[in-house]
Amino acid sequence: QVQLVESGGGLVQPGGSLRISCSASGIMFSIYRMGWYRQAPGKQRELVATITSGGTPNYADSVKGRFTISRDNAKNTVYLQMNSLKPEDTAVYYCNAYLAERRQYWGQGTQVTVSS
Repeated sequence: QVQLVESGGGLVQPGGSLRISCSASGIMFSIYRMGWYRQAPGKQRELVATITSGGTPNYADSVKGRFTISRDNAKNTVYLQMNSLKPEDTAVYYCNAYLAERRQYWGQGTQVTVSS
């Protein structure tokens, strides 16, 4: 059974930092492209960042220079370090494991709220 479990979300002030994690089980983690997506209230889910099995990252323009995605294949975990957070970063953040269109999995999401 595949499980992606996100953790580390919470409330942070504008300009602050937060690191969220996603621990995977039931998949051969090292061969999957891992990603973070987010969905704000009333909006569609959008890409935040992905990282290939080889460790190449890709970022949405809105988070470039502020967010860093990384992975630890030994721990089956992907991270998203978020710095200089803005209120518009408020959303539920979802972890994604992607191998092919019909071989991808989602976590349950973790809430990130940026507010003073």
